[in-house]
Amino acid sequence: MKHSVVLEYKRCRGCTTCIKNCPTEAIRVRNGKATILNARCIDCGKCIQVCPHKAIKSISDTPAAQLTRFQYNVALPEPALYGQFQNMDDIDYILNGLLALGFQDVFEVARAAELLADYQRQVITGGVERVMPQISSACPTVMRLIRMRFPKLIPNISPVITPMELAAILARREAVDKTGLKPEEIGVYAIVPCSSKVTAAHTPDALERPVLDGAFAIRDVYLKLLSPMKKLRGATLRPLSSAGIMGVGWAYCGGESAARMGERYVAVDGIENVIRMLEEIEDGRLPEADFIELNACVQGCVGGCLTVENPYAARMRVKKLMKGLPVSRNRFTFTGPDRDIVKFDQELQYVPVFVLDEDRGAAMEKLMRIEELEAQLPGLHCGSCGAPSCRAFAEDVVLGRASVEDCIFKMRERMQYITGSPDANEYLPAPFRHQAEKGKKEK
Repeated sequence: MKHSVVLEYKRCRGCTTCIKNCPTEAIRVRNGKATILNARCIDCGKCIQVCPHKAIKSISDTPAAQLTRFQYNVALPEPALYGQFQNMDDIDYILNGLLALGFQDVFEVARAAELLADYQRQVITGGVERVMPQISSACPTVMRLIRMRFPKLIPNISPVITPMELAAILARREAVDKTGLKPEEIGVYAIVPCSSKVTAAHTPDALERPVLDGAFAIRDVYLKLLSPMKKLRGATLRPLSSAGIMGVGWAYCGGESAARMGERYVAVDGIENVIRMLEEIEDGRLPEADFIELNACVQGCVGGCLTVENPYAARMRVKKLMKGLPVSRNRFTFTGPDRDIVKFDQELQYVPVFVLDEDRGAAMEKLMRIEELEAQLPGLHCGSCGAPSCRAFAEDVVLGRASVEDCIFKMRERMQYITGSPDANEYLPAPFRHQAEKGKKEK
């Protein structure tokens, strides 16, 4: 998988901030620079948000380069885009502004979200049996996290594609009907709030092939929209808005659950909270909930790493826009084979990135060595070795990604042996020196 989260090597100073915040321990610092273990990356963007040196970024598609590839281009704005603008009272200003950027048409992702919500309500009332509780499939980061760390919960994932993917399928169909062009002559681009959706646009989890031609970051489109939208003030707007409260509400945590109109649901935001919730579900400690909405970003999509506004302020603006909208504008009325348009093309598979060895015997041997080495380490999880924890460092040593002497405490033991000194505190940074020795020097 090609990830959208990448490291800008020259900017990195090896400060270890990223390794302490990565939820899957996918980052290490070696030789003074961070490196990303791509197999473990879930594109959550947490490292992008916390890096003090802006050394980690997300690579998304560039509108100027992409919009010349096709004869007809359709924009798929995520509802999180609507919360980025101050004093906005009409979504049509944003949608008409997108046309001024070079798109020939607009298809709201919120519209597809309403269709998915209505489909889910029909499934619930139809009595279709599902593994409970159902877990939302709307966040690609959560999908990858479950596939990597919680494979037992894969059957719990609601087997429907994301609103972004459904919007792409329907937008291309409508464009073919409008223009008479071939599907491959039409470009369909999502405007997304996070790095995870950039990756999902090119490498979907549950579809055999991508249905989008690319994804643009909200922060890149935002600045380009300001001037066209200012010119539209007082002008007659094309009525492009096609979603109601239920669709636009997917921009923030809890919106999807509200659209499903269920009573027993839990909505969780923030990747750390998501992990804790998944652990509880795996342990069977949440039996009374029917649906779990999990958002890797704080406050949901409005808190994505590719947005520009404070997520709390963005949520407030989205809710203000929703006041003038109808409850819903879209119903899922597809019949026959077309009803399967929302379903996965392929089954989700476990991604064994944390497996120590394909051979079970060898894996057990490595596990014992890891536990033995971990017991010898101080357990401070200081990060000085370049790993996020002593456990991760022990694993790196056993798997050949690090040396035992990368631990400063192991280095002290080596200095003691070389110098013949009973202690070697002078070889350690001050915070890690023995207190007794420190007090002796102060006297």
